[in-house]
Amino acid sequence: MVRDGIYYALTLTAGGAVVAYVTRPIYALPLLILAIFCLYFFRDPDRGIPTGPVAVSPADGKVVAVKPEPAGTTRISIFLNIFDVHVNRAPIPGKITGVNYHKGQFLVASKEEASLQNEQNTVTVEGDGTRVIFKQIAGLIARRIVFCKKVGDTVAAGERVGMIKFGSRVDVELGPEWEILVKPGMHVSAGSSVIARRRS
Repeated sequence: MVRDGIYYALTLTAGGAVVAYVTRPIYALPLLILAIFCLYFFRDPDRGIPTGPVAVSPADGKVVAVKPEPAGTTRISIFLNIFDVHVNRAPIPGKITGVNYHKGQFLVASKEEASLQNEQNTVTVEGDGTRVIFKQIAGLIARRIVFCKKVGDTVAAGERVGMIKFGSRVDVELGPEWEILVKPGMHVSAGSSVIARRRS
């Protein structure tokens, strides 16, 4: 459980108690339902992390695009709805060599233009002769990107690195040394789903 979920749930429950005391208990029901939803939304389950020369998904969600980029990389875009786990994980082991936050719009995260136009945090991880870039992208509802690492930190594959609150999107860019293993429409899980394998 992410700590924020407990804070939100306690605040909503306290608000519900006040509403029930001042008015009628039935009027507190929406706040109590929201409190339960926050506990569900901010869940953070343990995951089995695959080993070997693979890249794992940095987010739970549906693969909405697998597209070549002008720089010679392949972009995998993952859309997270409000029912997905929103904790983000490192796709490969290595050192964080770049963290760049960019302000932007809050378009629906499932749309293609969200990759370029929405507010986002771009993270570069380098290790074992390869470099992987992933972007935490805000959505229509998600307006809070959390990243708990900094440049110079070393991360393990599948290690928790942050989260995006509520509906959002995560893009991953992989170079030609990676064989892409996912296709649009597939559902992936952060840390446990292999999205690419390093070529020999």
